[in-house]
Amino acid sequence: MALALGLGSLFNHSESPNVTYTLDPALDCIKYMSARDVQADEELCIYYGQNLWFSAAQSATANASIAEVDDGWGGLTAVVDDDIVCESNEITNPYADGSQDEIISEDELPFIRFKLPPEEEDAESIRTAQAWIVDVPESRHITTLLKWLKQAGLDGPELGHLKRIRKHGATTSLLLCTEPDIPQLPQDLNLPAPYLLPVPVSSALTLPSLALKSALWPTMYTPRRKDEPEPWTRGKLKWAWDAMKSAVDEALRAQCDDRELPIAAYIPEPFSLANDTILITRDASSAFIASDTRHGTGHPLRHAAINAVRKLADSQTSKDASQPAIATSETDQASRNGTNYLLTDQTFFITHEPCIMCSMALLHSRVKEVVYLYPMSKTGGCGGCSCLPTLKGVNHRFGILQWKLGGPYGRFVEEELAVAETIDA
Repeated sequence: MALALGLGSLFNHSESPNVTYTLDPALDCIKYMSARDVQADEELCIYYGQNLWFSAAQSATANASIAEVDDGWGGLTAVVDDDIVCESNEITNPYADGSQDEIISEDELPFIRFKLPPEEEDAESIRTAQAWIVDVPESRHITTLLKWLKQAGLDGPELGHLKRIRKHGATTSLLLCTEPDIPQLPQDLNLPAPYLLPVPVSSALTLPSLALKSALWPTMYTPRRKDEPEPWTRGKLKWAWDAMKSAVDEALRAQCDDRELPIAAYIPEPFSLANDTILITRDASSAFIASDTRHGTGHPLRHAAINAVRKLADSQTSKDASQPAIATSETDQASRNGTNYLLTDQTFFITHEPCIMCSMALLHSRVKEVVYLYPMSKTGGCGGCSCLPTLKGVNHRFGILQWKLGGPYGRFVEEELAVAETIDA
């Protein structure tokens, strides 16, 4: 029989314990861990097993199905947490039937879109970059300078959202480039020296934004191009439902097998709107799933979202390591430049609204949109206690979709996976 000394001898028995433990035969020790949130002045109890040598204060029916195990530890390994469900029930995808090409109306979608406020509609929010400008006294030189810009390779797409020429009274100015060094102009034109001027870094999506940006430099107007919601077909909703179901199943597995928080994230194969099929963009194993591991690793930063992004990055790094040393494609070059973690044009599924730390990691990874199931009003960074994509100073915005809980479209399992609202998911 194993006799737990020291701290272990202080725990009383409960059939619904708030403390669990793991055994380490190599060190002959027991590691105790809280199984749930513990209130102040609440007694800490463990489960002593089925074959008790004393009269239990509670009914033993709850754990009557636990098999007797002679494990050399007095049955201590036969610990089962009644609150943990080890597998999900089979629930049919509600979008499997019907025409997969049918576009589902906005009010019938199974999620709520978080509507981001319009971008850059006040002077303080306009993002700018320093650009080289030259005043051209004689307008006949404009055509020559435009040809020179093309020959010098200074007509790239990075300034495509701006107009090249600005007329201000009798003065005509030309936008040259955003290079750090001053450009060398053609000597035969006798032009004044170029000077730096702040210009907008993106086009205007609204009329107020257009007025503010054009006051700095003439800017292109692309109304609502980025704000228009994408249509969702039944086929894409089937893909999204399956992706969220995968995240939920992984959360249940982690809770049961690893005694972790029931939080998981999934990066599926991207869905192509062009032909309503899954678009393979990396290789045969380009879907990545991960659960929360902060308990098992003893590392407070091992959240599900960051674990999933890290899996993607590690996979790409391993793939690149097997490639020739010389970059042979744009993908190889991008990997060498440290972009393995990027989620550009990717939809990220997670069971719980990611915390501020994870939301910032997703923003930094340039994710296209985040879909979550359980809102976290006190810790969430996608509309809960804060909304990272709307903060001033961030250089990327991503879509936020909250899946509607309950009903035929929000049921992935019969059991709830909700966690304490104070937990950083």
